[in-house]
Amino acid sequence: MLIIKELYVSIGEKKVINGINLKISPGEIHVIMGPNGSGKSTLASVIAGKKECKVTGGSIYFLNKNLMNLSPEERSHLGIFLSFQNPIEIRGMPIINFIKTSINAIRKAKGMDHMLAKDILTKAKNKSSFLNLEKDFIYRSLNDGFSGGEKKRIEIFQMMMLNPLFSILDEVDSGLDIDAIRIVAKVIDHLKKNMNSTLIITHYNRLLDSIDSDYIMHILYNGKIVKSGNKKLAKKLEKEGYDWIKKIN
Repeated sequence: MLIIKELYVSIGEKKVINGINLKISPGEIHVIMGPNGSGKSTLASVIAGKKECKVTGGSIYFLNKNLMNLSPEERSHLGIFLSFQNPIEIRGMPIINFIKTSINAIRKAKGMDHMLAKDILTKAKNKSSFLNLEKDFIYRSLNDGFSGGEKKRIEIFQMMMLNPLFSILDEVDSGLDIDAIRIVAKVIDHLKKNMNSTLIITHYNRLLDSIDSDYIMHILYNGKIVKSGNKKLAKKLEKEGYDWIKKIN
């Protein structure tokens, strides 16, 4: 599904990613952990197509398409979803209207008919109930006056509504309480069952502990993936921190 080969990225004059190789197949969950400044969020931004990140080498292919030739909107239409660390606020734009516009933009790009407003509303009510959102939540302005936790829940709500093939969750567990984390984990497990893939970027094990599915763990350090493994690797990081990684690099 996603293939990254020898990726090098700079922001301004600073080299941030220094030769990443990564392959994510349909239905796989991958987790990236690493100290601050190791390039985790930059990698997410590059896959999604943020312009401030300059690719200086390597390639990224999604569904056999070269993402370097595609805009962020085109990448979204292909089925790539990015959950932001700090979601934007749009005063006066109801969440349900934003979702409706997003869904129908994707359907139009695929040559499909628009989804009827009543069908979107029915789907939205079902998903918001699943996420334990208040009934009138979808009529509020997008992220306007929301707490950090509320913003993250709305990101997950958007993901469920759009049903992307590949989701990038950048510190989606930040600011969430225990119950919300369990719901996010349930959504991730559900996506895997549908052969959708997820890339989780996190600093903590609390979300990972709630995921029932197996996942592939990577440690990013100084812009490179220096170690990959399974759940045991995440536990080792929780127990020992990154000092042992520094010693082998």
